[in-house]
Amino acid sequence: MTHNSSRIAFLFPGQGSQAVGMGKELSDKYPVARRTFEEADDALGYKLSALCFEGPEEKLKLTEITQPAILTASVAAWRVLQERGLQPDFVAGHSLGEYSAHVAAGTLTFADAVRTVRKRGRYMQEAVPVGVGAMAAILGMPLDQVSAIAAEAAGDAANGAAQREVCQAANINSPEQIVISGHAGAVERAIQLATERGAKKAVSLPVSAPFHCALMQPAQDRLAIDLGALIFQNPSCPVVCNVDAAVITSAEAAREALIRQVTGTVQWAPSVRLLIDKGVSLFVEVGPGKVLWGLMRQIDRSKTCVTVGDEASLAKALGQLVRE
Repeated sequence: MTHNSSRIAFLFPGQGSQAVGMGKELSDKYPVARRTFEEADDALGYKLSALCFEGPEEKLKLTEITQPAILTASVAAWRVLQERGLQPDFVAGHSLGEYSAHVAAGTLTFADAVRTVRKRGRYMQEAVPVGVGAMAAILGMPLDQVSAIAAEAAGDAANGAAQREVCQAANINSPEQIVISGHAGAVERAIQLATERGAKKAVSLPVSAPFHCALMQPAQDRLAIDLGALIFQNPSCPVVCNVDAAVITSAEAAREALIRQVTGTVQWAPSVRLLIDKGVSLFVEVGPGKVLWGLMRQIDRSKTCVTVGDEASLAKALGQLVRE
């Protein structure tokens, strides 16, 4: 396949990829990465860099800290790649990672993005009282079956209550992995149903709120006001948005997709397939962890995927990028 065979996409991770120490190696070695962390500290008014580099882990896990922390570590890694002259043909990010993608595409300034995702984290946390919502991963079951089980679990409200509960697909991560989100009782029933009906595994996730479902509407409404006040530019390279698994090339479409994303399903597997259809053969996960690399192996093992989060992975990725 010669046509478009060396197209590159940069993928940016979302919540769950955080780890104490993230970004430290790059920050120590590359001034552009260090400046990124300093810029985040200034924008937020506290030492986010210290929490990323030293922890404590329980603080780094708080949603309103996790979101700006992952964004900052991802943008730092992207800027190191950019300094090496590496430009992607497309960018995409998983949930929170879509903000990193927009920073890379020039849609949003880094300072605006880092302040916005801190608020996004807080709004999502405050939208639902702790314990009311839940999320679960359903492994080894096709999407149509998971969706049917979620609908059944939502309708089967406790004691035949007239009010339907919320339970819906929140993340279509790969053909092997779909995450559901909603009211704790409905999610519990869905786990039970999925287990009975042959899912490989159905497990509750250790999250602080039920992301990407209708229960997040209060957070979406608050975030819409903040995003409405920001200046968006047309992206300098195409961005694939989560909520539609579609390419975005205008400022307004970018803003609108980030708003809908709060309650909408993260269409990750369809987004990656779209990139493959557009001729992307090399995927670079830019930022902490290897979550998207792992999902890529479940979506299409024939494509090359490398990660860039520290010195060793950067060197390896650069070697791969030069070969391509």
